Amino acid sequence: MRRVSFCLMNFSKIAILGPGLLGGSIALALRARKADAQIAMWARREDAVVELLREKIADVASTSIDQIVNDAQLVVFCTPIGCMPELAEKIAPLIAPETLVTDVGSVKAPVVDTLAPIFSKRSRFVGSHPMAGSEQSGLAAARADLFENAACILTPDERSDNDAVASIGAFWKFLGCRIHMLPPGEHDEIIARVSHLPHLVAATLVNLAVGENASALDFSGPGFRDTTRVASGPPAMWTEIFEQNRDALEKSINAMIEKLRDVLKLLSAADARAMEQFLTEAKTRRDALKPNKK
Repeated sequence: MRRVSFCLMNFSKIAILGPGLLGGSIALALRARKADAQIAMWARREDAVVELLREKIADVASTSIDQIVNDAQLVVFCTPIGCMPELAEKIAPLIAPETLVTDVGSVKAPVVDTLAPIFSKRSRFVGSHPMAGSEQSGLAAARADLFENAACILTPDERSDNDAVASIGAFWKFLGCRIHMLPPGEHDEIIARVSHLPHLVAATLVNLAVGENASALDFSGPGFRDTTRVASGPPAMWTEIFEQNRDALEKSINAMIEKLRDVLKLLSAADARAMEQFLTEAKTRRDALKPNKK
């Protein structure tokens, strides 16, 4: 039987698991857009629950996941990827078959492969990845406009319910996102190049600069700061992301090494014309990037 699609106005309760940058920003964005839904947030720590209630970020907050997901029409996983399977096993028996479930993980194939079977026939899971992170982390960094004009990639597979895909897409669009669709594996290949590799390169550049000269950072300007900004992201989170997307990241690293070898050849040949063409192509493509904010 074809299930009836939820529209956002029919959500009476949205459960957000994890009160960090993304979870907190989802709640704040819902508040700012006056969503007519109860915002329920789960946190592992009691002090986080106190902060969520004190700052009125959530209507309901608790360390009891049963209380948070009970009667929710939408559940959003905003925890580290490694925590998701255990939590999914806990909540799958607690939610209704028509409940929508999604996540914000930066790697999709492992998440979809793990969570989709857990929620099979008990709810409707569709992977999501809002490209709206920051080098900052935690609830203190959350903000209501984080998702404005950000790309959000949905990663349905052959098991996905079409109505669920449409409803979860509508949810992210309500928060301000531009919606795209990719198979989970293709998502991981692309994101390895445009997100995971840049973070690793930024971290490598910082360590290279300091390794060659311990005082090098004292002389850095805006270019170095802009290029390496993402290296300030949480190391534990990025270590997990690199591990989960290891194969695609390795391919991207090898491609980067080959590209640097090509550039080295241009330098060695003193081919100024070819170097300028290389830089012009990069500038043209970079200048065509859509801004993250409206």
